[in-house]
Amino acid sequence: MMLIQAATVILFSTLAVLSLIDARTQRLPDVFTLPLILAGIAVNGLIFSAPWAAIAGAAIGYGALVALELAYKRLRGRDGLGRGDAKLLAAGGAWCGLWLLPMILLAGSVSALLYVGGLALIRRRAPDPHQPLPFGPWLALGIALCWIWRAYGPGLLPGI
Repeated sequence: MMLIQAATVILFSTLAVLSLIDARTQRLPDVFTLPLILAGIAVNGLIFSAPWAAIAGAAIGYGALVALELAYKRLRGRDGLGRGDAKLLAAGGAWCGLWLLPMILLAGSVSALLYVGGLALIRRRAPDPHQPLPFGPWLALGIALCWIWRAYGPGLLPGI
């Protein structure tokens, strides 16, 4: 249990730093995201004995957002996501496992939509669609929620 608590502190601290950096600069530095991926794989191997789920989660998480980024750019002719977002989702897949990737994206997307909707209500006007919104803090929230469920939850999916 102490290993899970130490891992949680490391994960949440790094997610907080990444969220602040992304909110201010719209960048998710590799110096934080790449070690977070490796740490997630190591934690899965040590705590859950499931490094395969971490490796698959990291690879599929990264690949999915890169594919979405490229498709959006091709359709719209401008950037919609950055590679930092893909690396952060890869870290989420490494920490939470392959099967929680959809929940990470769902929690992050719904949170971002609620935030934008709340701003629109407060300001009484629609947000500027050309104003970029950093997605990293919302992905970080999704990762944190899924990690809590995985590490401290009912264990419905042991080893995944």
